[in-house]
Amino acid sequence: MASPISTSTGLGSGLNISSIVDALVGADKSAKQSQIDTQTKSNTLKLSGVGSLKSALTAFQTALTNLNSTTTPQFPGFSATSGTPSTLTATTDNTAVAGTYSISVTNLATGSKVASASFAGGATSAIPSGTLTISQNGTNYNVTIPANATLQTTRDAINSTLSANGISANIVTDSNGSRLVLGSTTTGAGSDLSVSGIAGLAIDGTQVMSNPPSATSSGTVSALAKDANLSIDGLTVTSKTNTVSSAVSGLTLNLVAAGSSTVTVGTNTTGLQTSIQTFVSAYNTLMQTVNTLSTATLDANGKPTVSAAFTGDSLPRSLIADIRGALTTPGASSGLAVLSQLGVATDQTTGQLNFNSATFTRAMTTDGLSGQVQTLFTGTTANSGADGLLARMTKAIDPYVKTGGLLDQRSTSLKTQSTDLTNQQAALDLHVTNLTATLTAKYNAMDLVVGQLKQTATSITSFFTSLNAQKSG
Repeated sequence: MASPISTSTGLGSGLNISSIVDALVGADKSAKQSQIDTQTKSNTLKLSGVGSLKSALTAFQTALTNLNSTTTPQFPGFSATSGTPSTLTATTDNTAVAGTYSISVTNLATGSKVASASFAGGATSAIPSGTLTISQNGTNYNVTIPANATLQTTRDAINSTLSANGISANIVTDSNGSRLVLGSTTTGAGSDLSVSGIAGLAIDGTQVMSNPPSATSSGTVSALAKDANLSIDGLTVTSKTNTVSSAVSGLTLNLVAAGSSTVTVGTNTTGLQTSIQTFVSAYNTLMQTVNTLSTATLDANGKPTVSAAFTGDSLPRSLIADIRGALTTPGASSGLAVLSQLGVATDQTTGQLNFNSATFTRAMTTDGLSGQVQTLFTGTTANSGADGLLARMTKAIDPYVKTGGLLDQRSTSLKTQSTDLTNQQAALDLHVTNLTATLTAKYNAMDLVVGQLKQTATSITSFFTSLNAQKSG
């Protein structure tokens, strides 16, 4: 039969010592544990909030960088369309003027390609050491050829030395043997290459090789380098390169092949609207994240019940103030100075931006502001773009998102608090362990004394019972 006294029950006193100790320890631990749990939950929530806000700001910063690109401008006031893209393509800047241009490309600009005399021994043919001089447009480029060089190592030396100058070399083998062939990315008449300095590799780039070439002939392959030739509305134009940017104000022509095309320049209404809406969307996404991280959850009566990561925190308020300050600062242009002229306005309730397409269309057509949009967003060249909206926005958020910035500082502080809370928990756990051991020892000692007293009482009772029995007998 099992003992009616559990192992946690004092054998002497009959008391449930384990339950008593647990209750006393729990009462002692409760307040501090509740404090640690509350602070840990709040600290974890804030750490997560800092991470979320930094990610949102980084995404917004990336969107600003893309919109502010100088290589692929996102806010050109005009757009150019080529009727025959296989002949040429066209781009515009904000100095363009709407119009139509008839363009005929006679020939493209070409670069220089020259070949040396042939070497019967192929790529392993021996080449004397010395300095190989490659000349172009009056500039000499020197390449050191070491001892025991071959045609192949000479080619490699040229490529490693002059690749940054747009000059490259290779080996071509024909019926006469192997030749060193050099080419250049520089185009236009007068850019022909010439080679001197080492016997066997001399090339006069101003002379065209015979066709077919003999073993000893060297010079330009096929034809000398030449300018691009084209006509624009019947006016003759030449260009050293196939990118023609100075012929028509605000218009850049990228020549692809000989032929004809009609280029139409018009207001870039669709492109501008897309870019502006991209900005509005990126801004609203950021604002939504900030609001979510700052707004507490409300109960059915509209009272806050669960705090958000930044509820009551001044940091997001400062961030929003800085961003809105950059947003509302007038731009450098006298005609187009604020976003509201383009139909972009702030919703006073949500803080997000709204886009009115009717206002935008009127600004593009009736007001003729398309050519000023680029300046509003990307700034003026005189100020390196610093007076543009995108640059101001980037500057406003930089103190928060940069390495070592405000959010990193806040994160470091919260991580320090987290470590402190972990240490507090460890100290409390040790205190609980020690207190449990101390109370258990004390109650066990008490139980032993009670047990001894009970035994004494039983002995005394038995003595008097026996004495009374003797008297009665």
